[in-house]
Amino acid sequence: MTTSLIVLGAFIILSLAAYAAHLLLKLRQQTQDQQERQAAQQVAQAAKEKELLGNIHYIAAAMIEERCELSEGVMRIGKLFGIIGQTDSARARYPFLFQHFDVIEHHPIMEKRKALAKQQRMKLDFTRIKSEAELEDKIHQEVNQIVKEYAVHVNQ
Repeated sequence: MTTSLIVLGAFIILSLAAYAAHLLLKLRQQTQDQQERQAAQQVAQAAKEKELLGNIHYIAAAMIEERCELSEGVMRIGKLFGIIGQTDSARARYPFLFQHFDVIEHHPIMEKRKALAKQQRMKLDFTRIKSEAELEDKIHQEVNQIVKEYAVHVNQ
């Protein structure tokens, strides 16, 4: 009877040890899979950020070459910095661009603009034009700075 209890106890201990080893291997595999997914996400995120920084460079260059209107370029650049989560640092580096962005950010466009009364559209246009006139030279300086700083994202 004692021998059978020892054999049964040994069997239970071996079974539990085997199950624990199985769980440890499964945990190790899950951890490795998670690390691989995180690495892939980081690579994809870096590629997306590089692409968006290249777009910022392209828009800034278009603004310099007057292929893109000042307010449109400011709006696009401001939104792109927001997408990549660099609004705060960009706001500190390009204060005049973001000063104008703050003025025009909530102006309606396309169909929403057409739906406004003529008086309201004129009021928004006046606000935008006034801000453009006050900040144009400073924004162009900052756009030139953007072209220089982000040229590396286009050439890689």
